[in-house]
Amino acid sequence: MNNTITYEFPLNERIRVFIRLEQLFQQFSHFSSGATVTDKRAAISVLLDIMSIFRRNDLKSEILKELDRDAKILNKIANSQSVDKEKLESILAELALISKKIYSVTGKIGINVMESDLFQSIAQRSSIPGGTCSFDLPEYHYWLEQDESIRLRDLQQWSSPYNDIRTAIDLILNFIRNSNSASDEVAVAGFFQFSLDRSMSYQLLKVSLDKSLPCFAEISGGKHRCTIRFMVPPSEDKRPTQSADDIPFALTCCLF
Repeated sequence: MNNTITYEFPLNERIRVFIRLEQLFQQFSHFSSGATVTDKRAAISVLLDIMSIFRRNDLKSEILKELDRDAKILNKIANSQSVDKEKLESILAELALISKKIYSVTGKIGINVMESDLFQSIAQRSSIPGGTCSFDLPEYHYWLEQDESIRLRDLQQWSSPYNDIRTAIDLILNFIRNSNSASDEVAVAGFFQFSLDRSMSYQLLKVSLDKSLPCFAEISGGKHRCTIRFMVPPSEDKRPTQSADDIPFALTCCLF
């Protein structure tokens, strides 16, 4: 059992979007596998959120840039004696394959999902609170009551344009999260401030602390200077307050 809780803080908008998508993809998988009507409604709602992010961002080029950068960094360390060359070659091959798949995609990713009249109707009505009730969308109600194999088939079809993107984001975030070792720190009276080396391309901060500590980490800052405050959850209607205790925690400044 994991006895620590980790808080992550992205240091640029690209990684912020990647982590949001990672969470949404995980939620989609969870609700898709559920057999109830409520699960399927939740899966559709999450898929609409995923589509909304892709409409607002040019993620194809951003992901290809990250994959290319990761490949270049891995190639630089290929001649190091401590590197498992077989594993490294496997990772580089995986990066090359997923880059090729994403590069071959033409047009906006996932735009063809809207070719489904049913999904288009759901998307249009979802902007209205409670707007997908059975009396609003009887076709959707009919679909929700179909056999599980039919619902799962359709969900897999609608989400399939994002499969390679999900794989790429998982690879990128895994590299970033494991790019550096954690250091043991102490936040005196719940406060810790530090500067980041301007010559290093830090992308993510990770703050890990023991679950038994009655506080949560509130992280702020940017690429060069960051602040961590450990806050005590509110009691009744009061606001959270900064802990008066010295809080031990592990800090990881992630690169790549």
